[in-house]
Formats: sequence, structure tokens, C-alpha cells
Amino acid sequence: MRVYRLLTEEDSAAFCHKVSEALSKGWELYGSPAYAFDAASGTMRCAQAVVKEADVTYRPELKLGSL
Repeated sequence: MRVYRLLTEEDSAAFCHKVSEALSKGWELYGSPAYAFDAASGTMRCAQAVVKEADVTYRPELKLGSL
């Protein structure tokens, strides 16, 4: 099964580390990153979709970050 995650974080080194960690666990980038202003917090936020092939059966309670 192919699983999908959308990683988000404030525009900081933490976002790069989050994406790098996912890549080190076998996730692959999917599409281009997004960058937007979050008016509620007054900060810029980043997003990057990632995908991974996993030998699991989908169910809503599946913890995608643990794959």
C-alpha cells in the first residue's frame, strides 16, 4: 500500500529536520513544498508531502509516522 503524509512546521530548521528524518526512514518527496503565512500565529509555515510503500492494510487509526 502507498501511504501519504503532509509534514508541516514553522519556517525554521525544525521543518528541514522533520523532512530529513522522514527521508531517512524511507519516505519520498511528493510534489513541491508549500510556503504560506499563518495569520493566527503571525509566522510563515512550510508543508511538504511525502509518500512511502508499506506492507500494511489501511485503517483510519494507522499511525503513519511510525511506518
